[in-house]
Amino acid sequence: MRKIIHVDMDAFYASVEQRDNPSLRGKPVVVGGPPNSRGVVSTCSYEARVYGIHSAMPSSQAYKLCPHAVFVSHHNFSKYKEASDIIRSIFLSYTDLVEPLSLDEAYLDVTINKADNPSATRIAREIRERIFKETRLTASAGVSYNKFIAKIASDINKPNGMTVIRPDEAEVFLEALPIKKFWGVGKKTAEFMNSLGIETGGDLKKLEMYECLEYFGKSGSYYYNAVRGIDKREVTPDRTRKSMGRENTFSSDLSDMEEIVRELQEISNRVEEDMRKHNVRGRQLTLKVKYHDFRLCTRCIQSPRPLETAEDMMSLVPELLKKTDAGKIPVRLLGLSLGKLEGDLYREPDPQLELNLFAADSGTQKGKAI
Repeated sequence: MRKIIHVDMDAFYASVEQRDNPSLRGKPVVVGGPPNSRGVVSTCSYEARVYGIHSAMPSSQAYKLCPHAVFVSHHNFSKYKEASDIIRSIFLSYTDLVEPLSLDEAYLDVTINKADNPSATRIAREIRERIFKETRLTASAGVSYNKFIAKIASDINKPNGMTVIRPDEAEVFLEALPIKKFWGVGKKTAEFMNSLGIETGGDLKKLEMYECLEYFGKSGSYYYNAVRGIDKREVTPDRTRKSMGRENTFSSDLSDMEEIVRELQEISNRVEEDMRKHNVRGRQLTLKVKYHDFRLCTRCIQSPRPLETAEDMMSLVPELLKKTDAGKIPVRLLGLSLGKLEGDLYREPDPQLELNLFAADSGTQKGKAI
């Protein structure tokens, strides 16, 4: 049985800003585009989240929710990268099997580890303590026997907490979990599942494999296995990312061009959020359109300059849309992806991304040590 840790820094960029500027501590801090721009929120402090602000939200909307928030530019990545490098070195002191997902989170396989410690729980606690000691930043961790459950577990006791899910606890844990908490289930997919009466993992588990495939296409097998705690993916430290994208499948087909553009704006916001987390940009934009009859259309365009923001991407969308039948033929899926990436860190994300997938321990632990 493998022993997997998922470590996720708490509001990473915002926490770095609060650490380096004491006047920001305790205040709602938004890292991203300025409120008078078309930029988006990269991340925000927990004080800002109280007001409903979240990543990928337009900065203008964040300002409306919290006018007294402090907006900080996200263009100075050097200090985030410096902190990330320190954290990465801590991970590598325990195992070479480290798979970064972004500057602020990673999977570790500690089944066999350099500390010769049989307890993944104790290793996760030590890592969180060392991160806090060396960076003055807090991290949350999830510990389990596979990547899927460890990822979910790390989010349960945020911020600055840890959750352990042992193999004999996984079934009950996943059955009770709200479907929107499943890694790989985004907002649109959750809404579609809810429309089918699927509110929890237990509801999803009632579906047979053929039903999952019928409802969710090729993602169906992923959902079928995930809710049963099956995830055989290994922690792989050296896969190179070729592209970065997001997509939405709609419960009802879209025909209105204004609505199509609004959806693409939302998707581009999420792609920008991913770019910020991975510190990359791209020079090729691809539009993906799936029509109501399941015909698939992709169109791409090269950019003479790097695409770094949602605004950059949306400036090219009208030209791409002209090369499709969107607005003439009902659309069931839209997607945007960036290729020809440039930057410091490109790692493959978890398959099914949006399947459209530490001071003294202050968090609650579930179950015994793994």
